[in-house]
Amino acid sequence: MDNAGILVVDDDREIAGAIEKLLECEGFQVQKAYDGKEALEALVSGGIQLILMDVMMPRLDGLSATLKIRESRNIPIIILSAKSEDSDKILGLSMGADDYVTKPFNPDELVARVKSQLRRYMLLGDMGNGSKA
Repeated sequence: MDNAGILVVDDDREIAGAIEKLLECEGFQVQKAYDGKEALEALVSGGIQLILMDVMMPRLDGLSATLKIRESRNIPIIILSAKSEDSDKILGLSMGADDYVTKPFNPDELVARVKSQLRRYMLLGDMGNGSKA
């Protein structure tokens, strides 16, 4: 699980940078994207085992990007959003997210959720495209 590739997708560069530092301290390899289109492009390059996805972004929002990713991949996606209403969480989960964390978040909890999703993914692999992680 150490050195797992994580894609952080958030149009707020400060938040993306803070999450990058947090995850790198835990031994993860972090890539960043600043909207859903960049996230889809980053996935093509490979090496990503989990995505942290903001919802409200330009060009392609996080929920639309999640739907597009789910067409071919079963990679864990954790929504990380300021939208905290129950209806927002339900929508995110029903559109394909594996977990939903609201901003502001507890950094230790975020790391624990990332590790939990990665354990499951590493065990089961990316069944969506038939390969092991």
